[in-house]
Amino acid sequence: MTLVSFFPSRTVAIYMGRMFLVRTFAVLAALVLVLQALDLLSTSGDILAFPGNGDAQVWQYVSLRAPQIVSRFLPFSVLLGTILTLITMNQNSEIVALKGSGLSAHQVLAPLLVASLGVAVISFAFNDRVVARATATLNQWQKVNYGKLPIDRGDRANVWVRDGDDLIEVAQIRGRGDATRLGGITLYDRTGGNLVAILRADHGRQVANGWEVGPANRFEVKSGTVHDLGTVVIAKDVRPDQFTLASVDADGLSFGALKAAIADLSDAGRPTKALEGSLWHKLSGPLSSVLMPLLGAVAAFGIARSGKLFVRAVIGMGLGFAFFVADNFALAMGNLGAYPPFLAAWAPFLLFFFIGEAVLIRSEE
Repeated sequence: MTLVSFFPSRTVAIYMGRMFLVRTFAVLAALVLVLQALDLLSTSGDILAFPGNGDAQVWQYVSLRAPQIVSRFLPFSVLLGTILTLITMNQNSEIVALKGSGLSAHQVLAPLLVASLGVAVISFAFNDRVVARATATLNQWQKVNYGKLPIDRGDRANVWVRDGDDLIEVAQIRGRGDATRLGGITLYDRTGGNLVAILRADHGRQVANGWEVGPANRFEVKSGTVHDLGTVVIAKDVRPDQFTLASVDADGLSFGALKAAIADLSDAGRPTKALEGSLWHKLSGPLSSVLMPLLGAVAAFGIARSGKLFVRAVIGMGLGFAFFVADNFALAMGNLGAYPPFLAAWAPFLLFFFIGEAVLIRSEE
C-alpha cells in the first residue's frame, strides 16, 4: 500500500482538512476573545494606575498577552475542532460512507492528522518567534508595574548577585561572557550583615581584576555623606555568568537561546535539569496538536442516532483534559527534579498516544 492510498480521495481529504482547520481556528479565536476580555478586567486597573498610561498601553498589553493565550489554548482548540468536525460528519453519515468504502479508522483520520501536523509546525514557529519575545517583554514590563520599559528585548533586568557579604543589583545587562555590559549598578556594602555604604554607578564592564564601574558615587550610611569616586573596580570574585545567568526564564527564550543558556549554565557547573525539561517541552508542547485527533476520534465512530454521540464527545474532551493535566503535572515534577527532563516532557505525550490508539482500535471494532 502506497502512502497516497492510505488517505481518502484528494477531494475528501481536502474537504475534511478544510473543515477541521476552519473549526479549530474559529474555536481558537472565540477562546482568545473571551479569555483576553476576562484577563483585561483584572489587569487594566493595574496598567492605568501608572501615571501617564492610557488606551495605548492597554492595547500594548493585549498585543503581548494575546500570543500567550493563543499558544496555551491552541492544542485545546485542535481537540474541539476535531470533535466538532467528526460529530458533524457522523451526523451526516459521512463517516459511515467512508467506512463503507473500505477505509479503516486510521485512514479516516489521516487528513486530520496531516492538518494537525501542519498546525504543530506553525505553533512551534509562532512560539519561538512571537510568544517567547512577547513573554520576555511582558515580564520586564510587569517588573516595573507597567511603567516605561527599561530595556530592549533580549536583555536581562533586575538581577541580584551576592559577593561575599555585599549585594549587587543590576538594572540592565547586555551581552554574554567577556562582552557583558552592566547598567544601573547598585552595590550594598555590608560588614557582618550591617549596611555600611551604598555605591551607585551608571555603567560597568569586566576587566582583569573585577568589574570597572563608573561614574560612581558612594553614600556612607554612618556619616550620611556622598563621595564621587569616578571609575572604580568592584566585585572581584563575580563571574559574568553570575550576572547573565542569574535568572533564566525558559518561557521568555526561543528554543535556540534556551539551548545556549543551558550550555552556559552547564559549563559554569550549575543545575540545568528544570530548564532541559522546558527545552524538550518546547518541542512536545506544539506536537501535542497531532495527538488531539486521536483523542477526539471517539466521537467519529458509532451510530449517531444511537443517542450516545454526545457521550462520546464528552469522552473525547475528557481524554484531552486528562492529557493537559498530566502534561502540566509532569512538567511540574520535572521542574522539581522528581522526573528526568526527557520523561517530564514526553511521557504524557507517549502515554496518551497509546491510549488514543487503544480507544481508536476499540472504536473501530
